[in-house]
Amino acid sequence: MTRFIPAAEIKGLVGQVVGSSSWVEVTQERINQFAEATGDFQFIHIDPERAKDTPFDGTIAHGFLTLSLIPLLTMESDCPRPEGVKMGVNYGGNKTRFLSPVRSGKRIRGVFKLLELDEKRPGQWQQTMEITVEIEGQDKPALICEWITQFFV
Repeated sequence: MTRFIPAAEIKGLVGQVVGSSSWVEVTQERINQFAEATGDFQFIHIDPERAKDTPFDGTIAHGFLTLSLIPLLTMESDCPRPEGVKMGVNYGGNKTRFLSPVRSGKRIRGVFKLLELDEKRPGQWQQTMEITVEIEGQDKPALICEWITQFFV
């Protein structure tokens, strides 16, 4: 359940895991759509027959597809949300590491740890989250990143 609280109160959660998302399936259809959108048609993503002969034993999601699902995972999470947000924007990342491939048909979820939250100007906040994208049934995550967003209240 989404909690809406003042941004200044969220700042008190720095250093803590503040939420996790529901599980989201990474289907072959989604992988194919991402290949179409980006022009990345490497066979390990879109050709199940050829991909069977790789160490992955089947198709895998693009690493950037997994990264691009962070907004969806965020919206599917129970992370506290600032009250009165008018707009939010991606600002960038400090670190991104792709640690394990996501096989087609697997489910992933995001785990969110608040690293920083600062008011840059009145009503403009910058948040840095450590996001771990877990793969259901696997010990090693798909990726870990530090992602920076700004939101305006």
